[in-house]
Amino acid sequence: MKVIAVANLTKKFGDFTAVDRISFDVNEGEIFGLLGPNGAGKSTTIKMLTTLLYPTSGSARVCGYDVVRERDLVRRCIGVVFQDPSSDRNLTGRQNLDFHARMYNMSRLEREERIEEVLELLELKGKENIKLKDLPEGLRRRFEVARGFMTRARVVFLDEPTIGFDIRARMDLWEKIRQAKSHEGSTVILTTHYIEEADYLCDRVAIVDKAKIVAIGTPSELKEAVGTDIISLEVAGGSADGLVPQIKAIPWVKSVEVFGESLLLSVESGDGRVPALIDFLDEKGYPVATIEERKPSLEDVFLHFTGRTIREAEGGDNGKELRRARIRRR
Repeated sequence: MKVIAVANLTKKFGDFTAVDRISFDVNEGEIFGLLGPNGAGKSTTIKMLTTLLYPTSGSARVCGYDVVRERDLVRRCIGVVFQDPSSDRNLTGRQNLDFHARMYNMSRLEREERIEEVLELLELKGKENIKLKDLPEGLRRRFEVARGFMTRARVVFLDEPTIGFDIRARMDLWEKIRQAKSHEGSTVILTTHYIEEADYLCDRVAIVDKAKIVAIGTPSELKEAVGTDIISLEVAGGSADGLVPQIKAIPWVKSVEVFGESLLLSVESGDGRVPALIDFLDEKGYPVATIEERKPSLEDVFLHFTGRTIREAEGGDNGKELRRARIRRR
């Protein structure tokens, strides 16, 4: 069953197009991710789906309700965790949850029962009577997620839920999100610019770049669409620039990128590519210092469909430097 249906949804601010004719459906019970760099249009999309912004054109339905004509009905069936914290840090976690429940006209008994359930669900027992300002950021964010599930929402929107976290805190919250989704049976819409977050959490992913959706599928389907394996290598004793035309002439090599002495190759999937490449380079007088073969990641998928990495999209030349450093470390 489709719980979200989006068709040619567009949002313009004057001459600037923040979301450009995007279309997608979300199935009941799945975690659906919008993956892309900051500024790609992900948060604007969420704001339209949660009725905070009117679309310029196109249509969207959430739980069967039109986001423009039936805004109140949409709001009754959703929970939202915004990118920027929206809880009152001078209140305790329990007080924030209780206040949110009152906004949805939940009875006292229902509020008390539900608060205990989400505290258990997000493993927040023992922290609920501490003011949020006195808790670590990871626990404050977990209370925000608990609030998103508080009203038994059919659809929960998580806008960059782990932004600014270190990897350990991110992984901890990922597990809580998966547990909450599984226990509640909710559909979850997640925006993120973290490759590993989308890969780990999402049943399906929409790749978003420059206000458009450029690809949609399961993480496995998207990786398979790249149709190649990745080989990174570094030759010993000098620049590899002169090698590029020769390597490109190999029939199973699809592309070559150069970063100083390092090369990044996309090659047709198949056995024996690394040994064959080592033999080829030895014959040309370029001994291999390091070499690694791997399957494509979602970052390779983003590069395949957009011609750049997410880091490059966010950081310009700085993104390229990060990419060079990553290749050199392989």
